Amino acid sequence: MENQPENQFYHDGVVTVTQSRFVTQSKTYAMRNISSVHIFEIQKSRVGPIIMILLGFPFLFSGEIFWMGLIIIALAILWLFYIKNEYAVRISTNSGEANSILSKDRVYIQKIVDALNDAIIYRG
Repeated sequence: MENQPENQFYHDGVVTVTQSRFVTQSKTYAMRNISSVHIFEIQKSRVGPIIMILLGFPFLFSGEIFWMGLIIIALAILWLFYIKNEYAVRISTNSGEANSILSKDRVYIQKIVDALNDAIIYRG
């Protein structure tokens, strides 16, 4: 019997999606066990920088340490801009749901999800 090459739907240095398997750096999933896949957004907490802003605000009304308040608030605003939500490839199997790949790049995660959906459809 001749071995047929697997259809490859996606491949990069970390992830491979074929008609029969989904391979990450740490785990391999059989496509036959994956019932659905979607993007899951992990919201990052912004409590720390908001508390810093609130703590820096009273300094603005102090004559001598006014600059300290500005510095604290500026650092907190910078921190807010650097906080990015993470996105995960969430797969559903007969044993539950799992996040398999995490990234701050939604487009990257979307490519993997699209490839997994194509592989599920291909398998029928």
